[in-house]
Order: sequence, then structure tokens, then C-alpha cells
Amino acid sequence: MSTSNLTAKYRPQTFGDVAGQGPVKSILSRAAATDKIAPAYLFSGTRGVGKTTIARIFAKALNCVNAPTAEPCNECSNCKQITAGVAVDVIEIDGASNRGIDDARRLKEDIGYAPIECRYKVFIIDEAHMLTKEAFNALLKTLEEPPPRATFIMATTEHHKFPATIISRCQHYTFKMLPQAELVDHLEKIMTLEELKFEPGALQIIAKRGAGSVRDSMSLLGQALAMGEDVLKEETVRSFLGLAGQDVFFDLMEAMHSQNLVAVGKVLRQVLDQGLDLGFFLRELTNCWRNMFLLRQAGEEALSLLGFSGEEATTWMDWAGKFEPAHIHACWQMTLDGQRKVMTSLEPALALELLLLNLTSLPELISLESMTAQAPAGNTPPPRPMQSGSGGGQFGGQQGGPAPTGMQGQGGMPSGGQRFSPPQQQDAPQQPPVAPQQPMAAPKPQAPPVQQTAPVSPTPQPAPEPVAPSEAPPSMEPPVQPQVESTHAPEPVEAKPAVNPLDSPRPSGPRDWDGFLRFVGDRNGQSGVKVGMLHLTEGEQQGNELVVTCKSKMLCSQLTEKQTLSALDNLTREYFGPMVEVRVETGDIAVPKTDRQLQEEAEKHPGVLKVMDSFSAQMVSVSPRKN
Repeated sequence: MSTSNLTAKYRPQTFGDVAGQGPVKSILSRAAATDKIAPAYLFSGTRGVGKTTIARIFAKALNCVNAPTAEPCNECSNCKQITAGVAVDVIEIDGASNRGIDDARRLKEDIGYAPIECRYKVFIIDEAHMLTKEAFNALLKTLEEPPPRATFIMATTEHHKFPATIISRCQHYTFKMLPQAELVDHLEKIMTLEELKFEPGALQIIAKRGAGSVRDSMSLLGQALAMGEDVLKEETVRSFLGLAGQDVFFDLMEAMHSQNLVAVGKVLRQVLDQGLDLGFFLRELTNCWRNMFLLRQAGEEALSLLGFSGEEATTWMDWAGKFEPAHIHACWQMTLDGQRKVMTSLEPALALELLLLNLTSLPELISLESMTAQAPAGNTPPPRPMQSGSGGGQFGGQQGGPAPTGMQGQGGMPSGGQRFSPPQQQDAPQQPPVAPQQPMAAPKPQAPPVQQTAPVSPTPQPAPEPVAPSEAPPSMEPPVQPQVESTHAPEPVEAKPAVNPLDSPRPSGPRDWDGFLRFVGDRNGQSGVKVGMLHLTEGEQQGNELVVTCKSKMLCSQLTEKQTLSALDNLTREYFGPMVEVRVETGDIAVPKTDRQLQEEAEKHPGVLKVMDSFSAQMVSVSPRKN
């Protein structure tokens, strides 16, 4: 077995021997044949794609005794000296170690002398991006107008570090990474010259790991040959490169298809215990999803594109049929997006495990969009009923949730979920007017007991909740009780109650916008909302909402102030019913919804209900979405 440096042993000596880079080779070969040489050339590209090799071949073609010629003869003294690196007129400079301005000045002095033995004096500067800014500036004039019979060839892997003034003075050629098929062909030529046997899969793995670089592929091939085996086998290459075989991916697909998370964990443990390259493992897994997707969509027509053998093609065709196309496509995208996250994570093994488990559980993930699409139009599930008793402020069985904005205040439910019941009326001075209240249902009488029936009202009111008189705020002014039929005569203390314009009962009859304006006008501006403001708006009851449309932004901003909107909301509930909420809007601005509206929408959303039922979850809070 040959263990010598294959890169140096089989370095191409003519343009035809170079693997890939067809356009660059043809241009330079034609330039050498026609003797039309540019003052400076810039070769850029990734490592190991032939930049320095082609620069040397081009120098030999310019200085061959048969020049001008398209290919060097490699037989004359000039070609042999350049190949050995001892030619006087072909100077190779390492840009990393000769990067200062003094080196650039010496280079300018050397270029002033005519060629001694060759036709052209050629300066090859490798890793030229390492030159300093001062060195580049010193070479500007020389690169633009070099002496006759002199040219520069600069090779770099980072052409973006070059000043624009340098690039504009050069003919810039970009060297591309070699496709995997061309790399495999090049490696097969080397194995044939070495008279060695090999498995095709072994060279394919080496070419894939080389990632388009001929030098990297040749180096890996040299490592494989150093194993000393008679035949270069795929298993051997995978073992020393730390790569997973196809059996690992088949086991992983089996575990994912059966959604066996434990089996997925075992496959991952096998990958980690063998010390396999996680980066290449993810690349191979991405390629597996790609192959399965193409086979699932195109069938046998994709086999020519993928290059599978007969048995391998049958196996992957079977696996492609076991997964849905949408599942394969989603796994392909997630694996491709997760590569960088896994490799840059502080815990790459855990990040890879999370990715594999997500791929396995992908069919079980809840799709809110599909559930929303399946829900009948205009037939959303009703909200969960409000619990009675002391938890009157709990929605949908959620304990301690935030009270809706429209229900807070003296006339609504406080944050603790309790309803205030008015205390017994006493012979006390009348309190000054307070904030508007909701009309309270007639409370159950306290001692001495007075039997009363439910208040007569066109719209059913929620049942009152008994609360001890001591729990009510002492400063709260009880509303005037609506007329009821009583079996007992009223007590003298209730015969002449104090009348407050804010405490008028809810009017009877149909509810419309004009009636609401009259209702607000009867409050004489003591409700926190002036009827003059509402006359400049238009209102319409839409279901459980009173939509107030303003004619100007200024009026809309006034009505949406916190205190004004709260007072307007209380008036709306008092006139239209406790379940009706107010919404102020205008044609060109959007008014944010209240917390109560957001919570009711969330409770009715089928996706939220599905998530709560699946995970036994509770809705803690609801807030507007922030961009």
C-alpha cells in the first residue's frame, strides 16, 4: 500500500490534468496560446480547489520553450525548473510571512529587472489577503503598469479582504468547489494508478466528506490507504472518519415510524458512544430526508438523480412509502434548520436529542390552523358557564383569574370574585354622588327578614349572592329597589328613600341608540359621560357589543380614556344588559379590545379549547399580542 503524500505525488502538471475548473482552465490556456497576458490575476476560492496548481501550470505555459503554447511540455529545462520550484524568474511568495511594506518595496525592486532565463517574470503570491494595507498601497502602481514581460498571480481564500483598488487592477477568476461526482472520478484515477482495489461506496464517502476540496479528499484517501488493507472498504472508511453507516439511519427511521422515543434514544446513544461526527451525521440525515422526499414524490424517476444501486434503491423506496410527504418535507426542513443550532449549542448532544424527538413526535403535534379550518363557520363553541356561589368571578373553571375590566368597580365584581350586596338602609345623611354602578339584583333581605319576590324585568338578571352586611363598603349608596310585589307591608324606614338620579332603575321597553342617548341625558352629566359627546357618534348594538363609531380621532381618544370608557361601559351594561359591552372605534384607527373581550374570545377559540383539554391546562391570563 502506498502511504506517500498523494497530494504532492499526483499534483497536476497540465491544464488537462486538473480536476474541475473548466472555464478558468480554458481562458488561461487560450491566453497562453495567444500570448495575451494581463498585468495581474486574482484567483479566489475555497481551499484545495487548484488555485496555486493552476498558477504554476500557467507560469510554465508562459515560459515553456515551445511558447506561446496552450499546454506546457514539462520536458524542457524551464518547465522542469518551475515544477521543482527553483526557477529564477518564477517567484512564489507566501503572503502570510511577507506581508509588510518593506517586502512590497523589495518586490517592486525585483520586478524592475528583466527576466534572466525565461520569457516572463511571474510573481505568485499565495494567501495574498494577508498583505497589509500599506503593502497593497505600495503595489498599486506596479500592478496597474508592470514592466514588460512581468505578471502577478495572487491566490486567496478571502477575496473580500482585498481593497477595491487592487481588485479593479486584476483579472479576477473564482474557483468553484468540485461536485461529488468529479471528486469520485478523480479519486478513482488515483486508485487505478496505485493499482489498488476499492469499494465504490468508500470513495463516495471520502468525496462527500471532502466537501468539494480536492486536497482534503486526497488527504482523506491517504489516511484510508494507511490502514494497510488489501481492499478499501466502506466500513473501514466510516470507522476511521467517525461516520454513521446506513444501518444506523435505518434503525432511526424504524424508531421514528413507530414513534418509539426510547428506541430513538438508543440510536442516539449508539451514535454518541461510537464517537461519530455529529456534524456529518446531521448532513447525512438531511440527505436521507431529501432522498425520501424525491422518491416519495417522483418515484423511480428520481433514482437516476440520487445514484442508488439496485438493493439500496429498493430499501429507500420502501421507507419513502411509509411516511407521508408532508411529514418527510417537515423533517427535511427541521433537520436542515437545526444543523447550526446543534453544532453551536453548548450541549450539542442534548440539542440533537431534542431535534430527533421533535421529528419523531411531529405527527402528534396539534395544528391550530387545521382545527380552526375544521370548525363550522359562525358556529363556535359557547363559552364555559360562569360558576355560581362565591366564585362568581371565575370563568371556565379558572381559579383566581384576572377580573374583566368592564366588571370591576363599585357596580361590578371586585378582583376577589365577590359581588357587593347593598347594606340595609339606615336613617343616615345622603352620601354625595359616586361613580356609576351596575343595577344590582334585589338582595335577599337581612334580619328582620322581609320576604320579597324576584324583580320584574324584561331581561333575566343573574341570581344575587348573599353577602353579610358587614362585608359591604360603608360608603356605598344602595340603589333604589325596583318595584316588587311583597307579601308584607314595607317598613317605615323604606317608605321614603333618598332618590339619586344615578340610581334610577333600568328603563323598560326596546333598547336602541336613541333611547340610550336619552338615558344618558337623564343622568345630567353626572355619569362621567356627557350626552353631547355621544351626539357626535353613531351607535349600533351588534350581539353582545355596543359599537360606538366616532367621527373624529380626537373624540375617539376622549371616549377611550380609562375613566370615560369605564363609565360608558357601566352605562351600556345598565341600559342594554349586563352581558353587553361597549366598543369604541373609528374608521382609521383601531381601539384595543378590553381584557374581558380578549378572554371571551380566547375561551371560544377551538384551538385554545383543544390545548386546554389535551394538556389539562388552565387559562391564567390573556393579554394583547405585541408586535
